[in-house]
Amino acid sequence: MRTDPLASVSIPVRLGIVQRVLPVYRVPFFEALAEACPAGLGIFAGQPRPEEAIRTAKSLEKARLFPAQNRHYFQHKLYLCAQFGMVDWLDDWQPNVLILEANPRYLSTPSAVRWMQRRQRPVIGWGLGAPPASGAFSSLHKAARRRFLQQFDALLTYSQAGAAQYAALGYPEQRIFIAPNAVTPRPTTAPPLRPANRSRLTVLFSGRLQARKRVDALLQACARLPAGLQPRLVIIGDGPERPALQTLAQNIYPTAEFPGALYGEDLLPFLEQADLFVLPGTGGLAVQQAMGAALPVIVAEADGTQADLVRPDNGWLIPPADQAALTTTLAEALSNLPRLRRMGIASYDRISDEINLEAMVAAFARAVACVLGGTDAYSTGG
Repeated sequence: MRTDPLASVSIPVRLGIVQRVLPVYRVPFFEALAEACPAGLGIFAGQPRPEEAIRTAKSLEKARLFPAQNRHYFQHKLYLCAQFGMVDWLDDWQPNVLILEANPRYLSTPSAVRWMQRRQRPVIGWGLGAPPASGAFSSLHKAARRRFLQQFDALLTYSQAGAAQYAALGYPEQRIFIAPNAVTPRPTTAPPLRPANRSRLTVLFSGRLQARKRVDALLQACARLPAGLQPRLVIIGDGPERPALQTLAQNIYPTAEFPGALYGEDLLPFLEQADLFVLPGTGGLAVQQAMGAALPVIVAEADGTQADLVRPDNGWLIPPADQAALTTTLAEALSNLPRLRRMGIASYDRISDEINLEAMVAAFARAVACVLGGTDAYSTGG
């Protein structure tokens, strides 16, 4: 398994990528990847279900965006998605290499793989990993997942944990590439200068306001702190849970602020004013952005990508859905401002050196080079 450092790379063939949806937060990555694809980058993506509250991109400047007709079936563990128009797009775009989401719930994947294989063109899978199955049918599930992965010529995943899961299913380690999950480029300026002393610290959350983010737990944790430790709490984002969260805040933590959804330059002042970033539920991309602004972080463990971002020198990983752990950790963090400042610098260094858009693009370029037979020219070992 390979962890990819920053590198200046070029992908010398026409590249196609299939996404179920194209969220706006992915646009910087795909634009950066397009710059590395002089032969062209085409992206085939559709729309989410309305209840997902995903803000999607309508167009791209450097890559070409092609609309898919998504049809969603069932819910939760039974969810399936079919993307109509994929073969027509392949006929039109004619990618030399295709990258597909490595998710067996996406029903159009087999037809795209067959289209590429008939033309002897490689296919790369891109996914979170393959957590071990449990229950009476776990052996059948494992065998099916192994067969599913074997159709790909290489795999891209976000984390060491995801790579280890693919390898545990027998996928060759030399064809697994770790593309660190990033939404921001390598910092080009020094980290923000924050005061050594502050009478009241600021805790920041940023993300879609959904139940799985567990922002209610953050409000409850702040309310349970001793009065002298209670922070200014800023909750940035919008979504279906916002009315309920604002009502909860009015009842238990009325000073909480809800500025709404903010992006880019509008978000920067809040990142610079904060002392600590907290993500009590699932997610991860907002954590990378906060770390790039030199913030220490408290993050709930979820899909494994968090462990590559958050280490003891820059933050705390807490068990998911553990209110006591969140409250205790928040109290510990807010009680030592000098330590928070040191941890913030460690966060900044990690984003600068390891987890950024440039590193993610480099990993994609190495995976493409591998399936084209140029492994040695692009690999770094590890």
